[in-house]
Amino acid sequence: MRVLMILAMMFASPAWAATSAHDFSLPSIDGGEVMLSDFKGKTILLVNTASFCGFTKQYDGLQTLWDAKRDQGLVVLGVPSNDFGQQEPGAKDDIKEFCEVNFAINFPMTDKLVVKGDAAHPLYKWLKAETGGAPRWNFYKFLIDGDGQAVAYFSSMTKPQSKKLIRAIDATLGN
Repeated sequence: MRVLMILAMMFASPAWAATSAHDFSLPSIDGGEVMLSDFKGKTILLVNTASFCGFTKQYDGLQTLWDAKRDQGLVVLGVPSNDFGQQEPGAKDDIKEFCEVNFAINFPMTDKLVVKGDAAHPLYKWLKAETGGAPRWNFYKFLIDGDGQAVAYFSSMTKPQSKKLIRAIDATLGN
């Protein structure tokens, strides 16, 4: 009986029931929710971020990518996380101010989330199940197509302007 209860709880979880990323919502850094279903038909580049990381300079490249491709259907979505090296210790207001003041970020961002392990947000559990990839450090990137399917992931070492990432984004945008 206990095994049946555990299985029922597992399969009732949003990560197990989801058929696409569009089945998830994330808390917004501005309050409210970021409904991924609002991005149907658009490509999402989901990036777990941190303010005090060696890769934090990638915010510039992410903003440049957002500016260049949002009219073509790209959504850059930043997901602050304190999971790696405690490099995102601040509250959401601190994170938002840091991003706006230092990098002029205006792409959508979530509140701080857990992106790894058993406590990971259900979206990240779903992404791991779909792709086999999970963030290994800050600025890990997942590419989600307009149908909400996870199509690729990229390590922190992959810069936002890398040819490999741009080609993958363009392929999902139909360019």
